[in-house]
Amino acid sequence: MKPLIFILDFFTSLRLTVICLTMAMVLVFIGTIAQVKLGLYLAQEHYFQSLFVFWQPNGASWKIPVWPGGYLLGGLLLVNLIAAQIRRFHFTKKKIGIYVTHAGLILLFVGQFATQLLQIETFMAIPEGASTNYSESGRVSEIAVIDTTDANTDHVVAIPETLVARKKEIRHPDLPFTIKVQEYAKNSDPTLQRNGEKAELEFRPAPEVTKMEDRNYPAATIQIIPPNGSAKTMRVSTFLADRFQRESIRKQFGSELPDFDTSDTYTQAGRTYRIVMRSQRFYKPHTVQLLHVTHEIYKGTDVPKNFSSRVRLTRPDTGEDREALIYMNNPLRYDGETYYQSGLLPGDSGTILQVVRNPSWLTPYISCAMVAGGLVIQFMSHLIGFAKKRAK
Repeated sequence: MKPLIFILDFFTSLRLTVICLTMAMVLVFIGTIAQVKLGLYLAQEHYFQSLFVFWQPNGASWKIPVWPGGYLLGGLLLVNLIAAQIRRFHFTKKKIGIYVTHAGLILLFVGQFATQLLQIETFMAIPEGASTNYSESGRVSEIAVIDTTDANTDHVVAIPETLVARKKEIRHPDLPFTIKVQEYAKNSDPTLQRNGEKAELEFRPAPEVTKMEDRNYPAATIQIIPPNGSAKTMRVSTFLADRFQRESIRKQFGSELPDFDTSDTYTQAGRTYRIVMRSQRFYKPHTVQLLHVTHEIYKGTDVPKNFSSRVRLTRPDTGEDREALIYMNNPLRYDGETYYQSGLLPGDSGTILQVVRNPSWLTPYISCAMVAGGLVIQFMSHLIGFAKKRAK
């Protein structure tokens, strides 16, 4: 019985609240400073989206936890708040405001955890006049095996980057061959290598970039192993899936460069496959067409004044067909997703829309309203009580 009381006292103590809040303040300070070196996304993963913050010496293969992470501190504060409420709960009218305020704080914690777990953030890059029915991840890639034999329909098997990074053999029931990953790099730089009279494009491993405006280009060397016959080696990279990067490579290496359009194909048993590494795709039941993009700057400067996208949204299964204007602070909300104006393609040739799916996007608004309402109720109850005493 005593251990149970000790555990209950520990999780309901005000001392635990103060310690967790203090450690959270330190974590926020350290994590904010770390963004200079790691960038926003990696700093969030290492400090705020983890149970512990780890320290790893240079060149070592091991690491040790040195500080509680955001998930651990947030979880402890949530348990502490709920346990304290349950243990000390005695309903009185005088404390209704406190109950509402604490319920709002609990909802805020739960909503933040739900956002971290469920939110999906992707991007749509659409040239002017073109249409697309999918968005792409800015940080996660995949190897797509595309059966292009049928002129009207492509059959795609997508292999997640997590499987590619393991550098093992990959089998799928829809593929008549095995894919063996020989080499993998989270980021790469293209170089032209000569093998006698033949020139080949190699992708050398490069340090992972962390700035928000920069982008990693994963690359892999894979072998296509059929049940019978010799294996074929391919080099794939998201660099080649980006048409702007492909054009820059062509300008850099000129006519010596191998043909992109044939180097990624493989034929077996009368069927033709294209094997590419690309950003992870999220397909939609609707299509977004970019009708017109606007980019205005302040006269005499390069400072953006306004950039917007007029799009046409069509959905065959519902018959929906309408236009919308997306610009700063005026996103398009549709089918549980929010489309923000994020940027423009090179030369203002198209737009980049940020697509966010967050099922718990309302929880911060509701929780803040509950906290504010609870504080107002508590303040007014004390004010009214004080006024009544003074009137007597």
